[in-house]
Amino acid sequence: MEDQDINTEETEYIETESDELDSSLEETPKEKEGGKGGKLAIALITLLFVIIIAGSIVLAFQSPQSVGAVRDIFIILMALMLVVIGTAMVILILQVSNLINILKNDIKPMLESGSDTINTLKGTVRFLSDNLTEPVIKLNESLASLKRIGQIFKIIRD
Repeated sequence: MEDQDINTEETEYIETESDELDSSLEETPKEKEGGKGGKLAIALITLLFVIIIAGSIVLAFQSPQSVGAVRDIFIILMALMLVVIGTAMVILILQVSNLINILKNDIKPMLESGSDTINTLKGTVRFLSDNLTEPVIKLNESLASLKRIGQIFKIIRD
């Protein structure tokens, strides 16, 4: 009866956990909107490239002064993009250094603590094995041999 109660409780617990996992895997409306925003960004970038290519073709047939002015504007824009990319690289390097710092100062001590715990557990198991299990096994061996000797000399019956 008790086994059935325990099995019922375990089944209910497992079902509750699986329901929680299923609900956490479902997409929220915000996540669905993020997918639409990504598609919109890709569409805008593609449109921008098409406009740049069309503008380049139109400028190819214009006067050299206007082409030179557009070239200068593109050089300035490229320099600004270089500044933005450089800033992003600096931020990336700072984030990687923060990650390394977290790994050194937070994760490594946790792992060492876990290792210490496992070593303590190994010592406890070894102590119990040496001081409890082996004497009990030796006592059982001695009792079994005495019982067998008794059976051989017909002192003890099966």
